[in-house]
Amino acid sequence: MAQTNISIRIDEDVKREAEALFARLGLTLSAATNVFYRQAVRTQSIPFPLTAVDADPKIQARKEFGEAIRAIQEQSLINGTSEMSLEEINGIIAESRKGANVQ
Repeated sequence: MAQTNISIRIDEDVKREAEALFARLGLTLSAATNVFYRQAVRTQSIPFPLTAVDADPKIQARKEFGEAIRAIQEQSLINGTSEMSLEEINGIIAESRKGANVQ
């Protein structure tokens, strides 16, 4: 199989830390990069989960609030009532925050 070169830009510190990690794993930076590409091609995806991180805390708070409201609505449908105790509502909000790692 023919080989080709690629050139990428990466933060110096990240490169240094990655090289140290890969060396402990017995890999060169080039070999680790090849592993990444091969796995991506094999799975037809990025070979690890990617999630968007919102920099704006107001956006994150709105998402959490929306999730909590949906959970409350689902719970009221399950219970067959539109009335929930404050304790139940606070529990759902706490679970929503736990999932988003926000206190």
